[in-house]
Amino acid sequence: MTSRRRWLGGLLASGAATVASSATRDAPPLAKQGSAALDRTGESRLQALMQLATAPGGYLGAVTLIAQHGRVLHHAAWGQCDVARQQPMQADAIFRIYSMSKTVTAVAAMHLLELGKLALDDPLTAVLPEFSDIQVMADGSAEAPQLRRPARAITLRHLLTHTAGFATGAPGQQEATKLMERAAPQSAPDLAGYARRVAPVPLAHDPGTRFNYDGVNTEVLCRALEVIAGMPFAALLRQAVFEPLALRDTGFTVPPAQRHRIAELSTMGPDGRLVAGPGRSVREPGVALNDYSSGAGGLYSTAADYHRFAQMLLDGGRWQGTRVLNPRSVALMTGNHLGAALMPPAGLNPGEGMGLGVSVVLDPALRGRMGSAGAYGWSGAACTYYTVDPKEGLVALLLMQHLPRGDLPVGVRDLPRLQARWFNLAYLALPR
Repeated sequence: MTSRRRWLGGLLASGAATVASSATRDAPPLAKQGSAALDRTGESRLQALMQLATAPGGYLGAVTLIAQHGRVLHHAAWGQCDVARQQPMQADAIFRIYSMSKTVTAVAAMHLLELGKLALDDPLTAVLPEFSDIQVMADGSAEAPQLRRPARAITLRHLLTHTAGFATGAPGQQEATKLMERAAPQSAPDLAGYARRVAPVPLAHDPGTRFNYDGVNTEVLCRALEVIAGMPFAALLRQAVFEPLALRDTGFTVPPAQRHRIAELSTMGPDGRLVAGPGRSVREPGVALNDYSSGAGGLYSTAADYHRFAQMLLDGGRWQGTRVLNPRSVALMTGNHLGAALMPPAGLNPGEGMGLGVSVVLDPALRGRMGSAGAYGWSGAACTYYTVDPKEGLVALLLMQHLPRGDLPVGVRDLPRLQARWFNLAYLALPR
């Protein structure tokens, strides 16, 4: 416990200068490509931060990547990949990227839009008629709900922007959320079953009137996409994203021969020590995270694969000569889709809006972090993060495997979030 207290105090108290002073000579080697390089002082500070963050008492390990103008300037592994802290983290480690899957799903939607198979404001009922009788819970309780017709239909855009109105535990939605929990869509065997379980559940509010981030929106969208495409959602992702980008380590499962590369998932135990996280992917690393192909949070990937994907978006839909999306589709996807009535959206950082599968920086100063207006990205539940900054020509990735908890006993603290510090230093380390 002493080492953990020291680590917590060091990370919480450290500024950039303090962190830099703790750099050591045995920092992990950086894989660099091209003629450019990170600023030497900024690089030293990044190294020191990551050494401190993955020291005993901190995160198990991490993989970081920074690319600018198509050149990888930094790709490094830190710490260990197992709770026993016996196996060094490797740069090609495989991570559960959870909600970073949503951006991949959005690209699949834009692929179908480019084929003329959908428009953003198409009603959901045109694809999934089981939602034709959906109601809004106006009042009452889960046992005696008072229902009314919604003021407008759910559209595909609502699903992509988390404004469909599903009851997902937000304040004021407790009774409607009980009905969603009873439906237990996450226990469905496939996406069709997931949608059938959600369809009878009343909405918590009218579509398009409130931003409420949750995976239900995306899972229903995934079912709609596989109906529109005429193929299973996993096959759509392979055809539209994985194969064009040659993403060999990205998918809903990991081949048995590659499972030794999966980083172990940690969480904080009630005694203040890291323990293995929950779920069958911890008991059996590499198995599917859900029974259905979860576009909301079911993908495994690596820093190298996700860099290809993010670089494709930065380059207007192209990766090394392969066209995945039209630049206009990328622009539509990465613009703010929340109208003035929904700003600022609860659940996002100040100064951010919501695109399709990404958050979008609208005001860097209000957001309080390095970055440019128009930068976009997202995160995953187990501390995986990425950002794309078109103004800087930047793709940056911070991948870890720790599930934060909000139910720890009094006096037990979880690991401090690292992303704001890391991304600030990543920007400051860019070539001047």
